[in-house]
Amino acid sequence: MRADLHEPFTDGRDKLFIDFFNKDESYFGSLVGLELEEIRVDYARMRLPYRPRLNQPAGVVHGGAIATLIDTVVVPAVGGIYDQMPVLLTVDMQLRYLSAARETDLVAEGWITKRGRSTVFCQAEVRGEDGEVVAEGWHVYRVILPKKD
Repeated sequence: MRADLHEPFTDGRDKLFIDFFNKDESYFGSLVGLELEEIRVDYARMRLPYRPRLNQPAGVVHGGAIATLIDTVVVPAVGGIYDQMPVLLTVDMQLRYLSAARETDLVAEGWITKRGRSTVFCQAEVRGEDGEVVAEGWHVYRVILPKKD
């Protein structure tokens, strides 16, 4: 796991994000069932608990559910450093599916590779419970900070 490569938050910001992702049911990730497990500076880990309705007809987890996990795990990694939640927009996302996921929870780690003022580059990796890498992704996010009064 990559968590040890990133500093923990010491100001309680991690709890705010965990509460948001795990209690607010108004965003798409909650429809799929994503759960934020850990957030650190420039890092996050999320789980997609397995449910049969996430499968596609061949009996493996649908690629769209995996893509949602990959696209969402980097959001707290990108947004966690700000005092107010910025608008975060996916500019580019590339995915590589490496293995099929069958009847397993999926755990994704997302981390920042380069942070600019308004553009952030990220990576993500998804593993099954056996540790096998199922998919990986690369992102470019646009960050729009709230206007100051």
